[in-house]
Order: sequence, then structure tokens, then C-alpha cells
Amino acid sequence: MQELDLILGCKRNDYKAQMQVYELYKDVLYNASWRILKNDHDAQDVVHDAFIRGFKNIDQLKDTMNLKAWLKRIAINRSLDILKKRKRIQWVEEVHDISMNDSEANSMEINNSMSITDVMSCMNQLKEKYRIVIVLYLIDGYGHKEIAELLNTKESTIRNQYARGKKQLQELIKVKLGA
Repeated sequence: MQELDLILGCKRNDYKAQMQVYELYKDVLYNASWRILKNDHDAQDVVHDAFIRGFKNIDQLKDTMNLKAWLKRIAINRSLDILKKRKRIQWVEEVHDISMNDSEANSMEINNSMSITDVMSCMNQLKEKYRIVIVLYLIDGYGHKEIAELLNTKESTIRNQYARGKKQLQELIKVKLGA
């Protein structure tokens, strides 16, 4: 079944289409949520909640939109809501602007001898405010402006958090490599 057929089926409240959507995207939503929350139970709850909210509001989805991206955004928003509710993260406007050009912002050299597990371990050691921006930018592919909208803060704050997080991550990687 193609995505448009799945969307239309979900809009008709077709259980078979909903189950197919669930099977297709549950892992994507779980991984996106876990990267933010770092908690299996909470990530599973977010996935469940994201599908309920998604199916409940499926009429808001235009037939030409990307269903996976839409559901993933619901899961990411819900994950961020959980962090905010727990007051584990607060976005403070940064006074000092860290300037970097786009090539600096997008470049991050990682030694080929490091495993993905090692890189993720280093990322998980970052302060939460940096880790979330790094995850949303590097892994989930959101731009600074989109992240600012998700987190309800200024784009300059996100750019600063990204720059600081990237610098911390590079230092953690150097330590991991014994450099």
C-alpha cells in the first residue's frame, strides 16, 4: 500500500491501514523519542501517544504531506513536552553569539576508528540542552530555525547551543580516542 492510500485509509479510520502505519513507523518514532528522553519506558509511551494523537488528528494532514515526518514531529514535540514538564531543560537566551559559518556548523570530523556506539555514548554525556539540539540537527535533520520553533526559542540561541554542544562533543570524542 502506498503512503497516500495509507493516509486515506487512516482518515477513514481503517484499522488495517492504521496497523500498517504503526508497523512502518513505530521504530522511527521510538528512536527519535529515545534520543531525546534517553528512557525506554518514556519513549514507548511517547510512541503510543504519538500514534493516538496522529490518528485522532489525521484529518489535519494533507494528502500530499509526508506521513512519517508528520508522525515523527508529533513524537519529538511530545518528547520535548515531557522534558519541559519535568523542568529538566530550560532554554535561556544566550547573550554571547558564537559566530560560525555554515561549513563550520555542518562539519564534524569523527575518526573512522570510532564506533557509532562510542559516538552516541559521547553524545549522551553532553548537557541535555546541547544534546537535544545536536540530535535534532545532526540525526533528525532539522534546521536551526525549525529547532527554534520546536523549542519555542530564538534561532540565535539554537545556533549557540549547537556550537557549544558541538565543541563539547568534539572534546569528549578526543578524550575517548585518547588524543
